[in-house]
Amino acid sequence: MSSMSKAPAEPQSASAQPASTQPEIVAQRVVIRDLTVSCSIGVSDEERTRRQRLRVNLELLVEPLPPKHDNINEVLDYGVLAEAIRRRCVAGGVRLLETLAEDLAAICFGFPQVLEARIRIEKLDRYADIGGIGIEIERRR
Repeated sequence: MSSMSKAPAEPQSASAQPASTQPEIVAQRVVIRDLTVSCSIGVSDEERTRRQRLRVNLELLVEPLPPKHDNINEVLDYGVLAEAIRRRCVAGGVRLLETLAEDLAAICFGFPQVLEARIRIEKLDRYADIGGIGIEIERRR
């Protein structure tokens, strides 16, 4: 029999406390990806006379409070948000994607949970050899 000696266990210091079993809440994001709408937008009269497809992507940093009662009223209702975004895009009345992006940011910040918004809008059919051309903005409350 060989005798293997174990090193004595080192005492646990105050700084080596067991890790908390609850994860730290760092961030929460709401994402709407590839919302496609057809609308009248553009600088030239010719461009505005025919409807164009736009692809809209949103990434919102929201208050990272998990729901306690599994109730939609405790979180940002992304169905309501998506419908508001869709309605604004289809309503038209703007020439620039930059203006539309600012309007969409205002809609996002109408939800009190939203802290930051990244909004990307692309025209899908403007140029035959380009899959999408557009604008991306980031805003913080």
